[in-house]
Amino acid sequence: MRFTVEDGRLIGRERNETLLVEGWGRDAFRVRGTLNGVFSEAPKGLEAAENPAEAYLTPEGAVIENGKLRCVVHNAGWMEFFAGDRLILKEYYRDFRWANPHSPSMKLEAREYRGEGSDWRVTARFEARDGEKIFGMGQYQQPNFDLKGCVLELAQRNSQISIPFYLSSLGYGFLWNNPAVGTAAFGANMTVWEAKRADELDYWLCAGDTPREIVEKYTAVTGRAPAFPENALGLWQCKLRYRTQEEVLEVAREYKRRGIPLDVIVIDFFHWVRQGDWAFDPVYWPDPAAMVRELREMGTRCMVSVWPTVDKKSVNYGEMLERGLFVRTERGSGQLYDFRGDTVIYDALNPEARAFLWEKIRDNYYKDGIDLFWLDEAEPEYIAYDHDHFRHFTGPALKVGNAYPREHARGFYEAQRREGQTDIVNLLRSAWVGSQKYGALVWSGDIQSTFEALRDQLSAGLNIGLAGIPWWVSDTGGFFGDVRDPHFNELLVRWFQFSAFCPVLRMHGDRGPHDIPNLSDLNYGGGFADTGRPNELWSYGEEVYGILKKYLDIRLSMRDYIKAVLDEASRNGSPVLRAMFYEFPEDPRCWELDDQYMFGPDYLAAPVLCQGQTEREVYLPAGIWEDIHTGERLAGPVTVTRATPLDVMPVYRREG
Repeated sequence: MRFTVEDGRLIGRERNETLLVEGWGRDAFRVRGTLNGVFSEAPKGLEAAENPAEAYLTPEGAVIENGKLRCVVHNAGWMEFFAGDRLILKEYYRDFRWANPHSPSMKLEAREYRGEGSDWRVTARFEARDGEKIFGMGQYQQPNFDLKGCVLELAQRNSQISIPFYLSSLGYGFLWNNPAVGTAAFGANMTVWEAKRADELDYWLCAGDTPREIVEKYTAVTGRAPAFPENALGLWQCKLRYRTQEEVLEVAREYKRRGIPLDVIVIDFFHWVRQGDWAFDPVYWPDPAAMVRELREMGTRCMVSVWPTVDKKSVNYGEMLERGLFVRTERGSGQLYDFRGDTVIYDALNPEARAFLWEKIRDNYYKDGIDLFWLDEAEPEYIAYDHDHFRHFTGPALKVGNAYPREHARGFYEAQRREGQTDIVNLLRSAWVGSQKYGALVWSGDIQSTFEALRDQLSAGLNIGLAGIPWWVSDTGGFFGDVRDPHFNELLVRWFQFSAFCPVLRMHGDRGPHDIPNLSDLNYGGGFADTGRPNELWSYGEEVYGILKKYLDIRLSMRDYIKAVLDEASRNGSPVLRAMFYEFPEDPRCWELDDQYMFGPDYLAAPVLCQGQTEREVYLPAGIWEDIHTGERLAGPVTVTRATPLDVMPVYRREG
């Protein structure tokens, strides 16, 4: 490989490949490779950053340095990365033709480009490291917290969120800076990244002495969450689904009568006439402005569900079709989704489509005082996730589709900022790199009401926080539940206890059985869709109500603390749900724990994740810890066995 140095950037050329390594933020490099001769100007997940690196040539190849991080590019073309003198990452290299052109060779490249034209199937291979632990990557519905050994699809699905950044126990962070659909495999023999369609290889990595330092550097170049609204720190009430204006007000009035503060109440889907109308059905919502005024007088904000789907009978379909504002199909029918309507999907990657959608939202909701939006189906959800079948304004879904949820959040956030709003938080079912800077509260999707699903949410919440998303929540009790299940109340209590120590406490779920008659026999409008059973705090009997109220009161007593933790997320990117090693990186035991976590810096939470569990072990690291239920003080490091009757989830406060 032939090397040149230009303005501190290292450029290598060999055969048809051009390789570019440059400083991108503190102790960090951005690495790109292409066969196209020139690099894309698209930042993808990265924001602009300083380039403080220094590069120079050596007899063995070339070196580029940026603070703690050093990259060595060998004459044979493969790279190694060092933090000081310690190797942290190395490209996979088994090709010996450079040493002896006539010797046998595996012909397996660390950087591989296959395809035609200017787009390629891009693959990057790295050596596996014994003992390395991998965390982050967004949200996957699995109990694995340590992702070493996992194969992960890089694609958005309902309840699966691909954010291709990981934090390594070896002291570095790595971002696959590419919104393409693909795969990441953290194998025992090698790590392999693949983008199914891309114009270049593009990744970013940094070195750091602690997980906190790594996350801070990563969010410095991808963005951080804004200030979280103080008027949304308490209880969010939601169910499938409040069907009328009066139903919403009755619930809010009952919370008021019981003296329970209600920060947010949510109006779910099919409050409209047809998907894509983005407006209330006036039959069931005759005066939304009056409803919002009464809710505000009770101290409650109102959120409405906004779907990206547009029924072909919608009042907006014709204009949007003519203006080219939909995701397109590559062949056959243009239908993209078929849930209670023949629908297409607006294209959030098209700025004109984002502007069109906000215009409707402003006129039909925002002007009535509704300033919180539930951006459901934000992956977006298709009839089938055949990504090679879809095309966006900026290119094929295989190449750019993973960025859809971030741009969807961006459209709303930037429009609300233009309106002068500052207390912005919108609920989304998906995210990508940088979603956090657009006020995205990400929830974990339509999950089952089981203890297995509850266990998965702990790993999901911890990993998505390490991938840069500090605002995260799950459906308390799971989404698909049936109140006839004899174990449902126990599950709901355990889930609520966990949710009380999450960034947001939100009641939601589709509670069966579905035996409540519809309000209308029509196959459209606000009266035809199902509604679930009641899902308020008092809906499950006095014993459950007492426990839920107890944990809500605990959370409300911590409002100042929770606000301070969320403020820290805005300052340095720290997650709210924190892996134990985030606060105690020097404690080897904390790198092994996957069933307890830190809620900010001071509270250790150990949720009960198994049905019928009456005690559990809790590890307390070094320090003095106070049981918030009993006041008992314990000195760590120590493992204790804590009794867990139904009204107790172990929580300890760290002194000092």
